[in-house]
Amino acid sequence: MISLEVKDIHAGYGEARILHGVDLQANGSDGAVTVIGPNGAGKSTLLKAVMGFLIPERGGIIYRGEDITRLRPDERIKKGIAYIPQLNNVFPSLTVEENLTMGGYLLSRSKVREKKEELFGQYPRLAERRNQRAKTLSGGERQMLAMARAMMTDPQLLLFDEPSAALSPNMAEQVFEKIEEIKRQGKGVILVEQDAQRSLEISDQGYVLVDGQNAFQGGADDILNDEKIREAYLGN
Repeated sequence: MISLEVKDIHAGYGEARILHGVDLQANGSDGAVTVIGPNGAGKSTLLKAVMGFLIPERGGIIYRGEDITRLRPDERIKKGIAYIPQLNNVFPSLTVEENLTMGGYLLSRSKVREKKEELFGQYPRLAERRNQRAKTLSGGERQMLAMARAMMTDPQLLLFDEPSAALSPNMAEQVFEKIEEIKRQGKGVILVEQDAQRSLEISDQGYVLVDGQNAFQGGADDILNDEKIREAYLGN
């Protein structure tokens, strides 16, 4: 079953055109999709278009059989899509618990309490820091908080933009392990990630974007084992 289908989208910022007819499919049974490519290829722009921060000039976005191309981001959240940006992904002046509460703004008070305790069980480091302000957390802890906050509404598709950026190797690995855990829960995941090797290792499908267009798509293992792609985008 295709849960997300991006069809021939053209999008950008003002007069700057970034995406030139990009296609992407995420199947519910495939779990995770990684999008790689050089800087400026349009990877983050693609996620923003899927989330509704950009409305494509051409093309369409279909989610679970419904055309969501022109829906607002909050409407897409209600449909089951969550977005975890690379930057500004938590409320720094709020505590860990308050951040989670904000993530559950669509839920009843009782459901918010229930969901917070469930997530504190899954993210014990956050539970230990539940009364700390987010600005006092390490970069890795803030990333974990951003992920947990996105999970408050029990999304079915999560969009990650560079989740391991600027993290220590140990913390980055913990983030990837959490993403794998989310995938095992039956959620769909789309990853834009600087560590393409590690991201593809936990993914089922991969796309390579170059100059805002599809350059290659296929199984994650096929990309990992393709010598030319590895040399160009994976660093070995």
